[in-house]
Amino acid sequence: MCDLKENLWLCLQCGNLGCGRAQFGGVGGNSHGLAHTESSHHSVAVKLGSLTPEGTADVYCYACNEERIDPDLNAHLKHWGISIADQEKTEKSLTELQIEQNLRWEFSMTTEDGKELKPLFGPGLTGLKNLGNSCYLSSILQCLFSLPVFSQRFYHPGAEPPSSSNPAEDLETQLRKMADGLLSGRYSLPDTDVIATEHSSEIPHQKGLAPAMLKHLIGRGHEEFSTMRQQDAFELLLHLFKLITRSQHNIHSSDPVAAFRFVLDQRLQCFNCKKVRYRSDVQDNISVPVPVRRVPQPATGEGRDEDGKDPKKDAFESVTLKECLDIFTGEERVELTCSGCGSNDGFSKRSMFRTFPDVLAVNARRFELVNWVPTKLDVPVVVGDEAFSLDAYKSFGLRDDEELLPDDGQESTGAKFVPDAAAVAQLEGMGFPRIRCEKALHATGNSDAEAAMNWLFGHMEDPDIDTPVDLGGSKAAAPGADEADPEKIETLGAMGFSPPQSRKALKETGGNVERAVEWLFSHPDDQGEFESETTAPTAPEADQELPGSEALPTQFQLHSIVCHKGGSIHAGHYVAFVRKHIDEGKEDTWVLFNDEKVVQAAEVDEMKKFAYVYFFRRL
Repeated sequence: MCDLKENLWLCLQCGNLGCGRAQFGGVGGNSHGLAHTESSHHSVAVKLGSLTPEGTADVYCYACNEERIDPDLNAHLKHWGISIADQEKTEKSLTELQIEQNLRWEFSMTTEDGKELKPLFGPGLTGLKNLGNSCYLSSILQCLFSLPVFSQRFYHPGAEPPSSSNPAEDLETQLRKMADGLLSGRYSLPDTDVIATEHSSEIPHQKGLAPAMLKHLIGRGHEEFSTMRQQDAFELLLHLFKLITRSQHNIHSSDPVAAFRFVLDQRLQCFNCKKVRYRSDVQDNISVPVPVRRVPQPATGEGRDEDGKDPKKDAFESVTLKECLDIFTGEERVELTCSGCGSNDGFSKRSMFRTFPDVLAVNARRFELVNWVPTKLDVPVVVGDEAFSLDAYKSFGLRDDEELLPDDGQESTGAKFVPDAAAVAQLEGMGFPRIRCEKALHATGNSDAEAAMNWLFGHMEDPDIDTPVDLGGSKAAAPGADEADPEKIETLGAMGFSPPQSRKALKETGGNVERAVEWLFSHPDDQGEFESETTAPTAPEADQELPGSEALPTQFQLHSIVCHKGGSIHAGHYVAFVRKHIDEGKEDTWVLFNDEKVVQAAEVDEMKKFAYVYFFRRL
């Protein structure tokens, strides 16, 4: 028998009472409610201690492992003799527990001498209330609406709201509402429930606006953003860009995401014949690699944790933003067969800016695979407040002394894939059917029987595991057969993979995103299927306007950053630091937006080193 008196969950299907799982903050649990679900397949339960007279409560579905809302909760409880009007909340809800957990990753709200940071109030200084793991959304919104391109687009004081039959489901209406709330200053007022006295050290901050309607609208239909779980702020930014671009705009209300767009040129050159190929991609962000150089630390005698990381021992050398950009735009070798000369010597590949955006969004990739799990690393990236130039990273397209590779877009799909005979024999000797052996070798590079075996063990339950793999060599392919879904490419791009890598991974795995991620992790040096891509023109048509600007010189300056604390981007806490002009005649001030708290920031240089997303404005 279980003697727990709290964290008790009532099965709404049979009335069984069982304790929940152990929770943050010392709340005990033996998972008897979960055991009941596994034995009875009754999946929906309500936490009794969270019941309120207003009819709210924690309702959890064990089958989908997610919180749910029960619109008929009152009737369901009455069936078991419980009157919800007579209930009193005695325990913290799951949302409250999650917020409490995230607040462990507290950003400093005091100066070096221990004084509270100065709260700020006024237009453009309004905080956003944490709805429970919504800090990833709040931090992105604060950065975006502090940019002129967003404030001018959505903030129209005194104007009539957009005409909509359903304002709650209209993105234009909700973004204008958010702009008015953040920028007008009407809600940027001290919390009247907090009274500062000489005997109290508590400083009144704001109550903050609750971005509930916008969060619901942005997350509607999305597998992750529709939940109450912590999310990746950078992925949210890309998702929001997509929603805004797809929404309706007119000549008087253009797409603000256009200010982020630019053209990135990819240049391939054969090492043997020296011929080149150019490809142009329109992007609205870049994800730069951060080099990892560990600083040797004296041994402490303590073991590493289950993630293979020892926070006390892992220290890293600082790197500069320029070094990250140098790596992003630097030349690298790719193993491809030249369609011009047939050489297998390979190609050099380099990505450069054809045009530059008005606002450059940069994601710093500070991750390392530990036991196949992306683990965040605290590598300092030094970024100054002063303006800097990107002229050195400009692409000027095809030069007069360069010769283009022949266009092979109309040729056959290429040589047939031939599985390694020795590896096939080894795998067949282990009892695997030949179709599965060929598929595994095709997915793992056709060289290592052990890698293919591991792939097979991980894909035994795939519904298409016994479907013959397309080994290529067909004389004709259906139009668009090799084209990957742009949304899937965008999903992989949010994880830091380039479009060519994403296209090849999706092609190799039949368009399955999860398998594509596995393929990319098992082929970290593969730069993508450039030879099979349709060659983009080296120069656009005369009447085609490129996003961004080709004008030089370029000067960019840091405008805002999104910072994260925690071991994973899907946990921990996000805040925003924004450069603002607060006092006339004085220099810009860095402002910290920590949910509803808005203060004059301290230690900004330290925070900039560990930012997750940077926004740079072109001067």
